[in-house]
This record gives sequence, C-alpha cells and structure tokens, in this order.
Amino acid sequence: MKKNEVKKKEPVKLRQRELANGNYTLYLDIYWKGQRQYDYLNLYVKKSNNKAGNEQNKQTLLLADQIRAQRVIDLQSGKYKLNQPKTDVSFLDYFNKLKNDRLNSRGNFGNWDSAYKHLLRFMKGNEITLAEIDESWLNALKHYLLQDARIGGGNIKLGQNSALSYFNKVKAALRQAFEEKLIQENPAQRVKSIKPAETKREFLTWEEVERISQAKCDVKKLKEAFLFSIMTGLRWSDIIKMTWAEIRGSKTEGWYVRFQQQKTKDYEVLPITNEARELLGPKSEATQRVFIGLKYNTNTNLALSRWMKSSGVDREITFHCGRHTHATLLLNQGVDIYVVSKLLGHKNIKTTEIYAKVSQLKKIEAINKLPQLNISNS
Repeated sequence: MKKNEVKKKEPVKLRQRELANGNYTLYLDIYWKGQRQYDYLNLYVKKSNNKAGNEQNKQTLLLADQIRAQRVIDLQSGKYKLNQPKTDVSFLDYFNKLKNDRLNSRGNFGNWDSAYKHLLRFMKGNEITLAEIDESWLNALKHYLLQDARIGGGNIKLGQNSALSYFNKVKAALRQAFEEKLIQENPAQRVKSIKPAETKREFLTWEEVERISQAKCDVKKLKEAFLFSIMTGLRWSDIIKMTWAEIRGSKTEGWYVRFQQQKTKDYEVLPITNEARELLGPKSEATQRVFIGLKYNTNTNLALSRWMKSSGVDREITFHCGRHTHATLLLNQGVDIYVVSKLLGHKNIKTTEIYAKVSQLKKIEAINKLPQLNISNS
C-alpha cells in the first residue's frame, strides 16, 4: 500500500444466517454514510451431500455476490438509498414470517406455530407494531402464558416449560428484529424469562423391562419398536421413519444404524447389539420402513398403556420412556456419562446429566431398602 493511501471498507457484505432446518438464508449487510441496513435476498444455501445440491448452492452464492456487487454500484451512483428504520411493522406479521422460515423443520415449526396461536389469543385481535412492544407488554404476555393460557383453547392449563418455550420464541423474534434494525432497542433484554420446571423422567427398571418383553402387546409392531428404543435409545421420530437402508453391518462385524436425527438434523452412526438387530426380523427392501404400519395415534397410546399395566407397571409410561430407560440402564452399569451423551446424540452433556441424577436417586432408593439393624449399646 502506498503512503497516504487509505484502504476503503467494503460498504456491502454478503452474509448468511443459519435457519432452524439447517439451511442458510443469505442477506446483505450494508453500511453506508453512517447508516446500517440488512437486506434479505430470499436466497438460501441448503444442506447437501450430493454433487447436484452442491452445484446449486454454488450458483446461489454466485447470484448473491452479483447482487452484492450491483448494490455497491447503485449506492455509489445514488440509485439505491437506504431505508429509514421501519416503525410500523406488525409484530404478528413479523413473527408469522419467522415461523414460516422454519416450515421445513417439522418440530421447530410446530413449536413456533403453537406460540403464534397463543399470541393470537393473548392479543385478542389487537394489533401491535414491533416498535410498540415494551417491558409491560412482555410481562403481560408472560403472565398470560403462566396463568391464563390453555392447551388448544380448552381447559387444561399450559405447562410451565411450554410457557417458557413460547416466551423464548417471542424473545428470539425481538432479538432478530433488533439485529435487522427494525427496532432501535430490544426490550426483551430487560425482562426476566420464565423459570423452567424440573421434569420427571420416568423410566423402567431392568426387571420391568424383562416383564414387558414377556407380556403380550395388542400392537406387535409397537412392542418391537418400544423394545428397540430401550436397546438403542432412539426417539420415536427416528424409529418411525427408519428404513432398511439405515440398518447396516453384519453379525460378525457388528450392526449399526446410519441415520439423520429428526430433532437436530445431525447425521449419526449408532452401534446396536445383535439382539436389537434380531428384534427387527428379516431385512426387506432398502426404501421400506422397518416398522411399517406403526402410527402415532390414540389407539397406539392406549395399547402401550394396556401393555404396561398387564406387565405390572402402574406408572404413566410414554414411548419416550424407552429412551430414558436406555440412558438410565447404561449409567447404572457404570458407562461413562460422556459416552452415554454421545450415544444419545446430545449436543450438551448437561442434558445427559439429568439421567445421571435419576440414576443416583435410584441408587439412594435401593440403599434405603436395606433392613434396619437394632444395634446394642453394650
């Protein structure tokens, strides 16, 4: 660089933000004459593991960079002018847009959609702009979620952790609006969130697992799937979609499941025992589901409940308890918590520590069952 030559900063930068479904939305970060603006391009870089998808992403990025370069020219020529901060953006419209951005992420979209429905009930047809939201409005929303909100508009009160989840969606929306310069400040930063309620993680003991494995279940595939969950720790969402192409390996070299987690979208390789593989029966077509015909409905839940009761298990057991049981059994056998965390596909070991706490409580319960001694003072 020559003396007295000043390096100019790039006024328009191409950036990307990760969406809940693992894709990335592309936007321009514009800083011009002391003003900043973010322009979303409605262009997306999608997760891909094949040549065609990678080529499509390459073309998308090329187009986005061409738009960026043109924007620089338009700024310098005065053809393009930065917008003033918008003060009349409807909060509900904005929240709905963020919800729809998550359309391809089934679980996350459902959570945002439920939060949106509660917002509609809370606001009762009254509109509010992003700029009008303040601490009082957020505290009123928090009170509604904790005290007045009902599941599906019925009589059952919304759980505290559900209230926390929905309130956090609102906070996330305001945080993004602030990042996009749609609001001058984020009022959610000054409002305490809802405290999470400690959840009870129900699980089966090994003796109970042995009993249910011998008892009859009205839905044969449900029994197989639930026992498979106990043996592998897989969630319902991963088991219900599992195809034979995901079952790999051999009896001599060992079996494993190669799959993409529905919840996190991460790809996992999970080793399974020969017993778990034998439970699945003979291999079928690669594209065919392993547990074909199994559905999540009221009849399935009733069948699970009847099966448990016929086995002498009087507690309320859901399908997810199979995963809880798997984790607890491993910890009770002395498996390192870090290994258990990896087997379950947890991103944060704190999630696994919940199972360790349950396991420890079970140990204390067992110790307290020792008969009492009448010790003489002599």
